[in-house]
Amino acid sequence: MGILEQLRALFRREEPSLPHPEALPELAAGERRTRQRVNAREGTQVLIIDDSKTIVTVLRKFLRSAGYETLEALDAESGLTQLQHHRPELIFLDIMLPGMNGFAALRAIRRDPRTRDIPVIMMSGNEQAMEQFFGTRIGADDFMKKPFSRHEVFFRIERLLDDHFVPRRAASRIVEPILQAVAGG
Repeated sequence: MGILEQLRALFRREEPSLPHPEALPELAAGERRTRQRVNAREGTQVLIIDDSKTIVTVLRKFLRSAGYETLEALDAESGLTQLQHHRPELIFLDIMLPGMNGFAALRAIRRDPRTRDIPVIMMSGNEQAMEQFFGTRIGADDFMKKPFSRHEVFFRIERLLDDHFVPRRAASRIVEPILQAVAGG
């Protein structure tokens, strides 16, 4: 077989390829375009903690267009202060922040009995922060890599919704129905 025939054979051959794991959220986001998005109930309050005004603005625009209310903080300390005055139902938390980083903020959120059950979606564009996140899994409910799309944001939220369209931590979604069944039976 000559080189030309080898090249033709090579280009005709179609082997199935598996998507890269990082592409899975984007694939899921692509599926979302073929079905109706499921949102949290209207008025769900979300706290966005990120030092990038651009990220805060983009998330605010995405969320408010879907009926969410937003609170914003440009550093972890301000975000934790807001948590003393408000009880959001979901938090988007950047890992790389000035002063206290997102991991320290998450530990503070999980230690406080008033905030420990709020689902937290960590965010970062830094590959090392991503590796550290996946290596430690210190209590976040999900992770979103920057830059992200509108579809990715709502995909992450939808994964945290309970039967009443309220964001819940994974453990809460599993344990609460069991406790209700035991109490009722």
